[in-house]
Amino acid sequence: MKRRTILIFGAPILLAGSIGFASPKQLSTADESAAFKAAGYVLKDGEWRSACGLEDTESASYTPGAIEDRRDINGDGRLDAVITEGGTFCYGNTGTGFSIVSQQPSGNWKLVISSQGIPEFLTTKGVDGWPDILIGGPGFCFPVMRWNGQEYKQHHFEYDGKSCNP
Repeated sequence: MKRRTILIFGAPILLAGSIGFASPKQLSTADESAAFKAAGYVLKDGEWRSACGLEDTESASYTPGAIEDRRDINGDGRLDAVITEGGTFCYGNTGTGFSIVSQQPSGNWKLVISSQGIPEFLTTKGVDGWPDILIGGPGFCFPVMRWNGQEYKQHHFEYDGKSCNP
């Protein structure tokens, strides 16, 4: 399935569900709070905000942090969460940023990756079952990140399923 991005007033709108949000499981209030905190967010006036989001006090394009997806992304039997935040002040023309956090065996949450852009989980995988992530946004050649067991590192660039050079 091809991913299409349309920019309207600098904010990306995704067609064909590139992140694949299918979130049948809900997080408890405590887990939701712990997931946001693991991603570096702070609750201010009822909204979860990143450090940059705390600075963005007047931007009309700002949207506070939200858990967009909660599921077992890497197949380890524990929930992971994709947290997004939007706004051109923090994320430029892409208009959005994301963090992926993973629940650990202890029950604590750990930040796996945080980036400007729109994550698209690919079918290829890195260590421990973590899927490669294409980080989309404006343009035509996007970085693909691969989990090496410690962190997501840039693996290659891709556009429409084909290798490319930025």
